[in-house]
Amino acid sequence: MKKIIACIGTFFALVTLSTQAKNPYLLQTADRSAMEHWVDSVFETLSPKERIAQLLVITVRNSDTPQNRKTLQRLIQEQKIGGLLFDSGTAKDQANLTNYCQSLSKVPLMITLDGEWGLAMRLSDTPRFPVNMMLGAVQNDSLLYEYGRAVGKQCRRMGIHVNFAPVLDINSNPRNPVIGKRSFGESLKNVSSKAIAYAKGLESVGVMAVAKHFPGHGDTSEDSHKTLPLVPHSKERLMSTEIPPFKAYIDSGLSGIMVGHLNIPAWDATNTPSSLSPIITRELLCDSLNFEGLIFTDALKMKGASKFGNTALRAILAGNDIALNPSKPEEQLNSILSAIEQGKITQQAIDEKCKKVLRYKYVFGLANYTPIKTKNLIEDLNAPEYDALNRKLNSEAMTLLRNSQNLI
Repeated sequence: MKKIIACIGTFFALVTLSTQAKNPYLLQTADRSAMEHWVDSVFETLSPKERIAQLLVITVRNSDTPQNRKTLQRLIQEQKIGGLLFDSGTAKDQANLTNYCQSLSKVPLMITLDGEWGLAMRLSDTPRFPVNMMLGAVQNDSLLYEYGRAVGKQCRRMGIHVNFAPVLDINSNPRNPVIGKRSFGESLKNVSSKAIAYAKGLESVGVMAVAKHFPGHGDTSEDSHKTLPLVPHSKERLMSTEIPPFKAYIDSGLSGIMVGHLNIPAWDATNTPSSLSPIITRELLCDSLNFEGLIFTDALKMKGASKFGNTALRAILAGNDIALNPSKPEEQLNSILSAIEQGKITQQAIDEKCKKVLRYKYVFGLANYTPIKTKNLIEDLNAPEYDALNRKLNSEAMTLLRNSQNLI
């Protein structure tokens, strides 16, 4: 009887949470008729395999060498992948490589960034803003919005359309080896308000925010880069602590969410990573929480997912729209093609996701793509306005922990 009551309670909690979902803000800004015309015109030129390839974003080296250019050429012209995530390097190299890759691609590429505290997390010649834990001490959330706008403007200058930020994990486990300073703190309310303000700033200038790591990586003692972390809590605890920041983000009309590699027996008892679990991705995130934006997996090469095999196929079957960085992309594409032939997934399901990705590409301005202007790039990224904002963020984050003998 207690289990039945608990299940009923969880059901009503989900129903309550799902009543206020909003269509993503970025799509609301688009001319719907013009967008659908462009999407349809591009979609009709794509083969079945090319439609699948739009659902893959691959991590590539940020090194402007002839050898790397050959690798990128094969990836884009032979496998026709839909997007890129550059690893660490310089802004100059990334800009040059972005222009090169876009010039090769049949469909303009979605360029993404893993920049939780700005471009400097990956690009060495850009301003370094404070990490999230420090920003959690800022009292004025409007300053986080201003910060998000600034990072968004820098992304636009770099030809970046998607930033894998903010982190919505609550830093509730001191033994967590991977979240820590990446979180805005230990308070559910503070994490939610800071992350949403930052995300709104990003999207106000047309850069997609991607909240992570759904449904919550904060209370784990293991690193999903190295293994599949266990989240041992009940549904009731998850619904009261881990899920609310993501639901507040969804209700704010924000556009992207990344699903983490987490073992959550309360939701899925099959030892399947949340990123590959239809129960967590489709039923919880899409159906119960009413998220209608773009869903990314965490990087599928991470040990928390890679051992499960055919990760791109499993990710798409689970409800994700974008399979991020799976191993051996060509093999992954072929496995999805085979799954269509075997009736494991329908061509219609792939087509719907492909069109969803193309809609966001339209919103990013890729229907009228123009190359990055490399002249004065470094100067623009390090403009005085960013230095002034950095000083303000550092000043506002200063916190007096102790004032012995009233010296201050």
